[in-house]
Amino acid sequence: MEILITKKSDDYELLDSGNGEKLERFGDIILSRPDPQALWEKSLPIFAWNKADAHFTNSWKGRKNIPKDWKMTLGDSTFILKLSSFKHVGVFPEQSENWLFIQEKIRSAGRPVSVLNLFGYTGGATLAALSLGAHVCHVDGSKTAIAWAKENANASHLGDKKVRWMLDDALAFVKREKRRKASYDAVIFDPPAFGRGPKGEVWKIEEKFQELVSAVADILSSDPLFVLANGYATGYSSIGYKNSLEILAKRFGGKVVCGELAIEESSAGRLLPAGIFARWEK
Repeated sequence: MEILITKKSDDYELLDSGNGEKLERFGDIILSRPDPQALWEKSLPIFAWNKADAHFTNSWKGRKNIPKDWKMTLGDSTFILKLSSFKHVGVFPEQSENWLFIQEKIRSAGRPVSVLNLFGYTGGATLAALSLGAHVCHVDGSKTAIAWAKENANASHLGDKKVRWMLDDALAFVKREKRRKASYDAVIFDPPAFGRGPKGEVWKIEEKFQELVSAVADILSSDPLFVLANGYATGYSSIGYKNSLEILAKRFGGKVVCGELAIEESSAGRLLPAGIFARWEK
């Protein structure tokens, strides 16, 4: 098992965590948000936390000096951030190591690469792939999320690249792609524990995850590069994801690895768990 660690960068920093919260800097904006993984005590004194520009409980508080949206750069990409009603801001910094993996696999392929990004949200993985010249199909069940991802692509000067934006249910889309005999060299998916597609399609990870993996296997190209699955707040172990992806190794060879995503604090150097991943690669 591996631990992929996101460290401090110019526009992002995990300042502290503890007592069920995390304190982060996104560009010049400091935010305090709940995080159930932070079981330990905080390192920084309370006055450091009180300097946050906004904090989230059931809604955002103390946000008077925060613009409606602002920009930050993470890796090669620029993101438009906003305070959403679900405590998120439109970027998941813990995914930065996965974005580097995506870029390295595309770069080393030495040929045109097609990528399918399911549950694409605001497009971090899509931007990473587009920046290396891949053709990307970005699928999400939320019209708002797709519009946000398009904003990020434009802010990153990638809006003119080869990308399809699809408002659709992820599993239904993959099944239709199989019937259309479409194929992809790489597939990325980051499913929620529960969700609904644009037509009310119900997604329950405990019922649909393996079906999705099997469907993805059926639309991989004759020379596929990788399949990357992420899990945020799903309650599952990365070993469970790894076991599901083993069908890809049986069919295409290669290997499956898994592990955790974590963010390193700049105050005490502790690692804040931030999700799981499993990936198959040729």
